[in-house]
Amino acid sequence: MADTLLETLEIEPKSPADAAVIWLHGLGADGHDFYPIVPELKLPNSLSIRFIFPHAPKRPITINQGMRMRAWYDIKEFGLAPRQDEEGIRDSEKKIFALLEKERSRGIAPQRTILAGFSQGAAMALHCGMRFSPRIAGIMALSGYLVLPDKARDEIPSESLNIPIFMAHGNQDPVVPHAYGMLSKETLEQLGATEISWHSYPIAHSVFDPEIRDISQWLQKVLG
Repeated sequence: MADTLLETLEIEPKSPADAAVIWLHGLGADGHDFYPIVPELKLPNSLSIRFIFPHAPKRPITINQGMRMRAWYDIKEFGLAPRQDEEGIRDSEKKIFALLEKERSRGIAPQRTILAGFSQGAAMALHCGMRFSPRIAGIMALSGYLVLPDKARDEIPSESLNIPIFMAHGNQDPVVPHAYGMLSKETLEQLGATEISWHSYPIAHSVFDPEIRDISQWLQKVLG
């Protein structure tokens, strides 16, 4: 149900948290996927960030013969825009908004919260991060794309257009083509987004050390 809080894995900082990063996994993965990346970021102890890794609900995925797996929404066919599962996207939107509200109830203001994601999780990070009010601190979208772009102009508040956005994509990605990421960046810029930091890497559908270093530097800049 949309009103059920998602199960999560969490990593607490050594001192009481004053910021949060909610990191959304990709299709078929779970919250464990990016859990090991936190020590690799080598963030300074002065940054007291709580990292939250939610598990998406399990749902049947059309392109995988209806197999049930963890996913933020159904993928009905290959391609960027055709037959996007708006019902699933909206359901996950409510669940992710609930995580943001939970952090606010624990004393972490939206202005100190980053919404991050990889692949399908990156799509949801962009979708939810641009729509949540009040404005969050930043969005990190790795190997992802923009969902429901036709709804974006009416649904994204003007205060969200200057959110810092870190977008990264592998130029050898066979799963989510590099062109999808570029098109999503250009769409956001056409909507008026002004703080996009775009990074292209010689990798497939993955992350690697130079990207992790760039993520670390960006987090320190936004939350430092």
